[in-house]
Amino acid sequence: MLAEAPRLDQVVPDREPGENEAVTYRWISFTTDYGARDGFVASCHGVIARIAPDARVLDVTHLVPPQAVRTGAVLLARTVPYLPASVHLAVVDPGVGTARRGVVVETPRGHLVGPDNGLLMPAADALGGVVAAHELADARFRLPHVSATFHGRDIFAPAAAHISLGVPPAEFGPPAGELVRLPEPKLTVRPGELTAEVLTIDSFGNVQLAATSENLAEAGISGTATVRTGHSATDRRPDRDEHNRHSGHPPLSATVGRTFADVPAGETVLYPDSAGLLAVAVNLGSAAGALGLGDYISDSPQELTVTSSPTESFPGRTTANLTPNATPPFDARR
Repeated sequence: MLAEAPRLDQVVPDREPGENEAVTYRWISFTTDYGARDGFVASCHGVIARIAPDARVLDVTHLVPPQAVRTGAVLLARTVPYLPASVHLAVVDPGVGTARRGVVVETPRGHLVGPDNGLLMPAADALGGVVAAHELADARFRLPHVSATFHGRDIFAPAAAHISLGVPPAEFGPPAGELVRLPEPKLTVRPGELTAEVLTIDSFGNVQLAATSENLAEAGISGTATVRTGHSATDRRPDRDEHNRHSGHPPLSATVGRTFADVPAGETVLYPDSAGLLAVAVNLGSAAGALGLGDYISDSPQELTVTSSPTESFPGRTTANLTPNATPPFDARR
């Protein structure tokens, strides 16, 4: 029989010395789609503070687009390598209250806590890979009353706080077995053409793609290129043709470069961003706005197609202005 649930300000039940050696953390990082309008973030902070008052919470972002699991996964994965050893609490959870599991994932450089919906796995890879994973099943490490719609406060935040105090993941529940991974982002490379899924749009309107400089070189694109929303010109499915005809935004002429100032103000540049991925920017402007992508993306995939300009691209030519050793889309290690 399980012990009575501890009060929020109690430490977890004692363990015998040498049993499951404790790993403690000073830091808890926190990533969500909760926004800044409501008290959701503060509620989670409060739960953590009452359980682990000495833990320091480092807010990564709470402006992940609502329910955009892939965007949250990308943002988390590209941030965690630069954080101190931490418990990484992440909640972008459109399946809250359903049969989807809550999990704690152990890696060589930290623990991750959140829903088993693919959100955590890119970050786990960036931290050295999954060592072990357990379900968050033990009621001792939850709040006494669990809402069906706020597991961030009632399950995940308490779990992160207890882990920071040294509770081994195995105490939370049974091994999780296979964890959910998101599908690989879409990427198609042909001579003179690259079509890639949009991964993120940052607050400046820069558009990050699921492609690297090597992919651009593989397509033989250099110098100047054309960037448009939608799909490859060779994809003739009727629904995609309709989208391309009625997107309402003309293609952009872009220079393949290294940084924003490689083009005049208002002009477009294709460049390797700080994560080593191909991105589209308008110098002193918004590429997302110019392309009609809006301020953020949802989990409905959006794609951009980059094609070579007839006089500027030569099949097989390398793209010297781009970083030659960019990282793959979900590997945030440098």
